[in-house]
Amino acid sequence: MFNKTQMIATVILAAGASKRMGVPKQLLKWGDSTLLEHAIVQALQLNTIEVIVVLGANFNRIKPQIEHYPITILNNKNWEVGLGKSIAFAVEYLIKSKRSIEGVLITLADQPFIESSFLNLLIDGFLPNKSQIIATLYEDAKQGVPVLFCKKYFNELSYLNDDIGAKVLLEKHGVEVKVFKPKIENIDMDFKIDYNYFYNKNFKK
Repeated sequence: MFNKTQMIATVILAAGASKRMGVPKQLLKWGDSTLLEHAIVQALQLNTIEVIVVLGANFNRIKPQIEHYPITILNNKNWEVGLGKSIAFAVEYLIKSKRSIEGVLITLADQPFIESSFLNLLIDGFLPNKSQIIATLYEDAKQGVPVLFCKKYFNELSYLNDDIGAKVLLEKHGVEVKVFKPKIENIDMDFKIDYNYFYNKNFKK
């Protein structure tokens, strides 16, 4: 039986400088590891063809902490441009690889409540060559990451060059977007007060 998940690449965006957090949040403790390592472990549980981590700010500090994982690490030296540039950088890598990849699953390093089970829902809903975009539905009815794009959108993704990520594609191709809502509210760890609250809630008993 054809396993459609094998031809999807997973991309974890982790290039930001975490200015609002005040420290590199990729390396903040989460359980027995870090926020970034947690995201990597979840991604490695998926049956995708490759797990790519896009670093940028603090590259030399973060890379040694994760290079023992079976992942591809990319260094986006233009990380200051924003999230969109990191997406474009990863997709350019996929295009240049010239492999028969059918889609790309984009995730963030700072969403620790996104588990592999939810990511598998997105993957299971994906049909190759059907121009699909499968996104995450938030509490405020907005759509966003994690999001899975069919290869049809690779060229558009490779031209992203700002800090709003792939939202413009979700709006432009809204008729093609299918959404899934996580059982637990999807939280971005942007501020130290939020991180401290959720870390203590989950790990300090």
